[in-house]
Amino acid sequence: MHAFTQVLTRIAAKLSLASLLLAGAGLVAMTVMVAWGVFGRYVLNDTPTWVEAMSLWLMAWFILLGASVGVRESDHLGFEVGLALSPPPLRAALIILTELLVGMFGLAMLLYGAQLAIGTWSDRMPIIGISRGWDYIPMAAGGGLIALFSLEKLMLFLTKVKAAPLGFSHFSSAQEV
Repeated sequence: MHAFTQVLTRIAAKLSLASLLLAGAGLVAMTVMVAWGVFGRYVLNDTPTWVEAMSLWLMAWFILLGASVGVRESDHLGFEVGLALSPPPLRAALIILTELLVGMFGLAMLLYGAQLAIGTWSDRMPIIGISRGWDYIPMAAGGGLIALFSLEKLMLFLTKVKAAPLGFSHFSSAQEV
């Protein structure tokens, strides 16, 4: 199980870095697009119609990719006071339950996002001319990454590669993977 966990961690680390870089690039691209839209509207008096639709689409990507990285890095809301006050067996059960629930949520996002994408693939977005299904691809991709990163955290905890005294926010440096 340690070998699987090590491979999973290597894959997850690369996917997390790629997600973070893509989310950052999407944020920069959206900022440039919105600036172009403002410039076009107020300086050129010719508003580019595609800016809003593309900006919203990019926003979905960088929010969901960023959220998945947040799950892996434990930079999300948690109830660490409850974990800190819990006896160790209950703390372990709560950590396992949390990762299972987060993983199931990610899988639901993946499955329903894919269903929505497939169901709307034949529709076209009028302003930018691409399939409406592309609106739901970020939800499916983000959900898949959330499920994968949650599985990784669960495996790290179960194999005791890294301890989690207060959730996964503060890993002990027991071993490097």
